[in-house]
Amino acid sequence: MSFFEVFDPAFRRFVLGNAPVKQLASGFDWAEGPVWFGDAGCLIFSDIPNNRMLRWTPGSGLTTFRSPSNYANGNTRDRQGRLITCEHGTRSVTRTELDGSITTLVDRFEGKRLNSPNDVVVACDGAIWFTDPHYGIASDYEGYKSEQELPCHVYRLDPNGSIRAVATDFNCPNGLAFSPDETRLYVADTGRVGMADPSHIRVFDVSPDGRLSGGGLFHEISPGHADGFRVDTEGHLWSSAGDGVHCLTPDGRLIGKIFVPELVSNLCFGGRARHQLFITATTGLYTITLNRNGMAYF
Repeated sequence: MSFFEVFDPAFRRFVLGNAPVKQLASGFDWAEGPVWFGDAGCLIFSDIPNNRMLRWTPGSGLTTFRSPSNYANGNTRDRQGRLITCEHGTRSVTRTELDGSITTLVDRFEGKRLNSPNDVVVACDGAIWFTDPHYGIASDYEGYKSEQELPCHVYRLDPNGSIRAVATDFNCPNGLAFSPDETRLYVADTGRVGMADPSHIRVFDVSPDGRLSGGGLFHEISPGHADGFRVDTEGHLWSSAGDGVHCLTPDGRLIGKIFVPELVSNLCFGGRARHQLFITATTGLYTITLNRNGMAYF
């Protein structure tokens, strides 16, 4: 059985013929938001409908990290190593402090409640960028069905606590990631519930003061959607898709696929050299070892 499909010979350098896709755990309803904690040697991820966050540790397996989790979705780390989480239930972005306490960073914009923050990245200047689609308030499955007070935007939360909408022309922005030098921001658009869904990734130029320009089409995912994605040290984007993980060049070309037996939601790099790809895929957690190193998400 082949775990790969190669569209460009360059992709053969990225994968290892004797490194399979392995299932690490199962039994979830919609696994999401994986983030690697290298200092603790573990992976944290969300199981949104079951209102919990889980920890997977090599040699020990699966344990509960937080339950209830306020229907947590996307996760990352800031430059101090603290966990940053998007919560559907509280319609907020939170930070888990080093002592375990939880701080609400933002839950409103211009006096109105956010929708359901989905995915999040932290820039080198400490600014927190996140997407705010309506998925967590559209039903009671991944949060609490509620009135939508704001359009679905991409936001930047500055270290001083000020917030601004930086991209306002999305149907429903979803996954996001920076290029290695943070001069480009990739954002997925997965469409509104009940409407025709886009399945593309857009790319923006990022100015030194954190403003975006451009926003043209980077890549159209098929089959499925680009939900979550991450970038390796050479700028290749590894995206979730309907049949697994797609590897895209910095100019948006599909050069290879990794097949996963379930619909993939998100992924991250981890392991001792950030050379393992951890994949959340509907009911399961998977991994594959690559000949690639991912960008560090602290």
